[in-house]
Amino acid sequence: MNVLMVYPKFPDTFWSFQYALEFIGKKAANPPLGLVTVAAMLPKHWNLKLVDMNVTPLRKRDLDWAEMVFISGMSVQRAAAEALIHRCKQHGLTVVAGGPLFTQEWDTFAEVDHFVLNEAEITLQPFLDDLANGTPQRVYQSDQFADMHTSPVPMWELLDIEKYDCLSIQFTRGCPFDCDFCNVTALLGHRVRTKTSVQVIAELDKMYSLGWRRNIFFVDDNFIGNKKIIKEEILPDIIQWRKGKDIGGFLTEASINLADDAVLMDQMVEAGFHSVFVGIETPEELCLEECHKTQNRNRNLIDAVKDLQRKGLEVMGGFIVGFDNDSENVFQNQVDFIQNSGIVTAMVGLLQAPLGTKLYKKMEQDNRIKHLPSGDNVDGQTNIVPVMEMGKLQQGYRSLLSNIYDPKPFYDRVKVFLSDYKVHGGNERRLQWPEIRAFFRSVVRLGLFGKEWREYWHLVFWTIKHFPKKFALAIRCTIYGYHFRRVMESHVVTD
Repeated sequence: MNVLMVYPKFPDTFWSFQYALEFIGKKAANPPLGLVTVAAMLPKHWNLKLVDMNVTPLRKRDLDWAEMVFISGMSVQRAAAEALIHRCKQHGLTVVAGGPLFTQEWDTFAEVDHFVLNEAEITLQPFLDDLANGTPQRVYQSDQFADMHTSPVPMWELLDIEKYDCLSIQFTRGCPFDCDFCNVTALLGHRVRTKTSVQVIAELDKMYSLGWRRNIFFVDDNFIGNKKIIKEEILPDIIQWRKGKDIGGFLTEASINLADDAVLMDQMVEAGFHSVFVGIETPEELCLEECHKTQNRNRNLIDAVKDLQRKGLEVMGGFIVGFDNDSENVFQNQVDFIQNSGIVTAMVGLLQAPLGTKLYKKMEQDNRIKHLPSGDNVDGQTNIVPVMEMGKLQQGYRSLLSNIYDPKPFYDRVKVFLSDYKVHGGNERRLQWPEIRAFFRSVVRLGLFGKEWREYWHLVFWTIKHFPKKFALAIRCTIYGYHFRRVMESHVVTD
């Protein structure tokens, strides 16, 4: 069996980092972790080829070679997935689809031959057994959750890993919290399931043996969902594993209560973690109550962010406007919060209701669902009928983005971040050739020909004077800012 695994192209979004990747000569931020994991579960005698359309075009000779095509994707890739499926069917190929997009919307993809849904550790083998017997069904799904101890080491050798900025590990699935707009628990449940420390180290060893020396993203939706295992097993073993290795750092996602645990923060930094995405959502208490974001309530969120950054964990923040309890003051309140917190990577989107979430069910009952969610958090759209008049909501949203990503406020925020962030042995960013090349490209594109040239050079000399050890970090921030502005200007503000 010749099996072609294909990952559809991402649109140009906040999280694509497309314009930033140009500076370091990479094609994509992250690889298709789901597909390389599924590849390791397929029969050993099958011939496998993987095409990530974010780094390599899908060619006719790839389709000519294949007998069957496996496709995965997320909702933001919906349009690209539809076009890809149609192309494969036009070529006469059998199409098998799985992953979050298809698990939630499988009945809208009429051209797909077989769906392997939910978690592949459960649903893939029944499909393979039926296929071997000549009786494959169209849909394989389960309401059970997988034992992650059975998850294999991904087949990274199927990819040209040098085309990516990060590789990925999934240590946990599930989240103990109950935010009503989040589909993580709808897909993966509330019980936090984990891999063993032996599995994690085996995955790290595989990456290192293939020559990987850059950053690694722990893609868990909440890395600290099981603090006991993290503190007693995973982090101590990672600290030991890193000794004597020339390897980049780690980044992950976690809930804000990480800031309550000084020991855990110190352990993460010692293990090499330097960045963490946190769902801040909103500084408005009524809105946090509305969406059941209990872990963020009754605390000073700015202090929590600064505690994380002063420990050495850069906070990337997710923010939302468009809650029912939002007033017209929310836009300026969000601007003030983001600027004062020093969150450089601040992703602000309009509230969307993903399929399967409590929010979607509630909006559906109230006849407030307009269409499927786009999956793009910063496209200025929503699939629900908001309480605030839509014109005011979108106008306020555009103003909010301009007020945090125009050069002056953005560079001011970078200074707040650099003043707070602590750099030391564990989280120190290692300079590699892509970063050196990025610096010279930033000088040309931002310092000489960019509209932010004044702010760029002011930050350069300010950083050299006050925080010379953070110079590379400052340059990285300027490049991120360029990407965010390009996305904002081309997809939101001018929409």
